[in-house]
Amino acid sequence: MLGIIGGTSFLFSTLPPLEKENVSTPFGMAEILSGDIVMLMRHQNGLPPHRINYRANLAALAIAGVDRIVAFGSSGSLKPEIKPGSLLIPTDYISLADIPSIHDHATEHVRPELSTNLGKDLFRLVPSAQFGGVYVQTCGPRIETVAEVNALARVADIVGMTVASEATLACELGMEFAALCTVDNYANGLGGEVLTYEHILATSKEYRTRTEEIVMKIIRHLG
Repeated sequence: MLGIIGGTSFLFSTLPPLEKENVSTPFGMAEILSGDIVMLMRHQNGLPPHRINYRANLAALAIAGVDRIVAFGSSGSLKPEIKPGSLLIPTDYISLADIPSIHDHATEHVRPELSTNLGKDLFRLVPSAQFGGVYVQTCGPRIETVAEVNALARVADIVGMTVASEATLACELGMEFAALCTVDNYANGLGGEVLTYEHILATSKEYRTRTEEIVMKIIRHLG
């Protein structure tokens, strides 16, 4: 079954009609929207990135029967050529934030990775996206400093606060995982204006129709 994780980019979008369901997991409760596919809004109850219960969220998807996940992630561009408003499907990631695990022992960990096959399927559906690149996750909720952005740009292409945690846990739970990252802004210091959360929200609102169309296309062809 297909699972879709949404975040900031879904705030202004009309989502398909699905039934709300509270799922009890070993890590706490999580709310999902279920039907022919399962959707999960990561910022449940308005939680910022560093307070999200990633383990409960991903466990709830696994309990619901999800075996493939497409996650939408809002991100900032670390490279001048990756412009705000564009889309990127990363093929690897780095995390500077603590990533939770469902395991107690390091020997039980599986190798975390993004699904190349699911990523290519996603790219065929969204050919306007750039396929390939590195996503780097910071802890949040604050925006990165200019010096941090300059350092991160040496090893990654976009920066966000959620996808690496979700990808790692999905892999531990045996689920394929691919991400479609919306580039909402240039990272701090790259653009000509002071970056604020309101600016990120404005970009999400501007592209809400595109987001809706992509979600429906993913449901029709991958669900």
